Amino acid sequence: MPITFDFEKQTFHLSNSHISYIIGIEKEKYITHCYFGKVLPFYTGSNALQRIDRGFATNPDIADRTFSLNALPMETSTQGTGDHRISNYQIRRMNGSNVTNFFYRDHTISSGKVPLNGLPSLRGENATTLEIMLVDEIQQLEMTLVYNLYEDHPVITRNVRFINHGKETVFLENAGSMMLDLPRNDFDMVTLTGAHTNEANIARQALHTGIQKIESSRGTSSPQHQPFLALADSTTDEFQGEVYAFHLVYSGNFAAQVEVEQYGSSRVQLGIQPETFEWCLAPEETFQTPEVVINYSNEGLNGMSQTFHKVYQEQLVPISWQKLERPILLNTWEANYFDFKERDLLDQADLAKDTGIELFVLDDGWFGQRDDDTSSLGDWFENPAKLPQGIAGLAEKIQQKGMKFGLWFEPEMISKNSRLYEKHPDWVLQVPDYPMTEGRRQLVLDLSQVVVQDYLIEVLSSYLATGKIDYIKWDMNRHLTEVGSLAFPAAQQKEISHRYVLGLYRILETITKQYPDCLFENCSSGGGRFDPGMMCYMPQTWTSDNTDALCRSQIQAGYSYLYPPIMLGAHVSPVPNHQVGRKTSLHTRGLTAMSGNLGYELDLTSLSDNEKNEIIEQITFYKAHRSLFQFGKFYRLQVPNEFFASAWLFVNDTEAAVIYFNGLARPAVPVKNLKTHYLDDQTIYENIDTGQRVSGAELNYAGIAIPRIKEDFSTLLFHWKKV
Repeated sequence: MPITFDFEKQTFHLSNSHISYIIGIEKEKYITHCYFGKVLPFYTGSNALQRIDRGFATNPDIADRTFSLNALPMETSTQGTGDHRISNYQIRRMNGSNVTNFFYRDHTISSGKVPLNGLPSLRGENATTLEIMLVDEIQQLEMTLVYNLYEDHPVITRNVRFINHGKETVFLENAGSMMLDLPRNDFDMVTLTGAHTNEANIARQALHTGIQKIESSRGTSSPQHQPFLALADSTTDEFQGEVYAFHLVYSGNFAAQVEVEQYGSSRVQLGIQPETFEWCLAPEETFQTPEVVINYSNEGLNGMSQTFHKVYQEQLVPISWQKLERPILLNTWEANYFDFKERDLLDQADLAKDTGIELFVLDDGWFGQRDDDTSSLGDWFENPAKLPQGIAGLAEKIQQKGMKFGLWFEPEMISKNSRLYEKHPDWVLQVPDYPMTEGRRQLVLDLSQVVVQDYLIEVLSSYLATGKIDYIKWDMNRHLTEVGSLAFPAAQQKEISHRYVLGLYRILETITKQYPDCLFENCSSGGGRFDPGMMCYMPQTWTSDNTDALCRSQIQAGYSYLYPPIMLGAHVSPVPNHQVGRKTSLHTRGLTAMSGNLGYELDLTSLSDNEKNEIIEQITFYKAHRSLFQFGKFYRLQVPNEFFASAWLFVNDTEAAVIYFNGLARPAVPVKNLKTHYLDDQTIYENIDTGQRVSGAELNYAGIAIPRIKEDFSTLLFHWKKV
């Protein structure tokens, strides 16, 4: 059994071939953390708790001054009884007090994994579950710490379940998903930060005394901070060293934080952001927190990434899309914006077919009176002036050309200038007496209301039920303000942020299960809600509204810390680039987009014959090697440096490819030999362009000579087949 309990030592040992995670029970009450890291054959307690009489400490056992909750390495916090570090939960009683006393009562160990009620989570193939029940006997509250150990991966997932068995309602003011005390503080903290069109910047800094935190209170996981943090040794790099990584499977407000405390430990905590949250937990009701994926690597940041990539592709994305190749698409947005007629679209579709494109996607502007971004969101009926035979008629014509058809929606939004708003102003997030703040001239539907959820399910189903839509791009183009609901009483208004996310998940669960053959792409102005919660329903995400190749080389490198390339929507767009005005070659734009999930977003009718021919060559090459780019292992060989140079490797059982993006040209460039690191030493690789044969060992250790490049943003491809 991969999870065992030693009754004599009062310890749980969660282990597989990769990791051990050891939990203790102290004084028959408190759940302590003993060890997490590389697998141990067995555990004897050689790193036993150090019992020190700490001055200025409180002692729950008056007979033992060496025992203080404020110095104990714990698996969850306490409340009001002596642990003054960051907390994983906070509960308020009806009388206003906020003290609890949760003590160990029981545990269960079972095979498999139970899905979380109303929340996305990893599936449970080859998982074993430990549930540790803690009880506050005074209030009759139950808190269960849930651990899921995956047999084949260095991964444990955690969540917490609260049940009120008492006679009065209590208020959850903080409901964290996990907390862990590590007995060191000499880590670097790694996060992904950014902004709209500048997502997933890799940030790394040494831990310092006190609290360091990332969070979102925007209603979504946000482009500003990915709900992820990792603690790495200061010497850890892409190729070697220890990493402890934590990723929250949630799409709303979150907090991820580390406290370096007075005695040298590091407390890690992740969960729903507490300042925008509260939950009324009535008698016999349950509250379930989101799941955290905990990932250990002793093979550097690439090792961490390999685990996330494999686990998310195998255990998170919809099963129907796990092993299916993604089609090469043409999206109409940067070619047309809102200005098009059906004839324009069909002309583009004819050229798309000739280039080998497989999916034609109609973006914004097809519904209501949507001629700009000031109206019609919510009015999901076709504009006959643009589409005289509607979506079904257009889709049929596209499909007759041998391509699939896709459609853009922004279901969660509503325009004041819309029929839906005129009919249902009460369906909008709002707070009495305050104006409703618009963003992009749109308001947000109140997804906490079941009637609104049902409406969106009905609208989407009416299009999907025709069988003519193969792909939906689900967009979300603003953050939440005035987060209140007319459908709930005053005492529950701080529940609305979380209820919004639960409502979204209910819609997605219903629609994606009803139409499993439709490919859904997640989008929030690009990466504004790119998180594992959304990936549970949609197997790919539009990575960023910024399609510039240089910017994308950095954005895609950042997201590759967590997600495989098949999940990263990446398009070849026009130059000068619409976001930054930069000009890059079609060759570079193509290789950068192939390093994600390849698509095109430009006006094919405006291209020269040479450009069309180059796109045909790109698509032909990509189709021939699609399994390598979409399902091969991906490694970062060089993260973007100060000159924006970067490199990455794709490898599978039959071939390998290195893409080198040189960034800015410069004088006196140093000699560079790029080492591949991850090829098989004993295998012979034949360069497809030159026919030269070389061992994997030579490429790994001697490397590839990178020539001097006198051109900004030039990109090199090295491609081998295994002999």
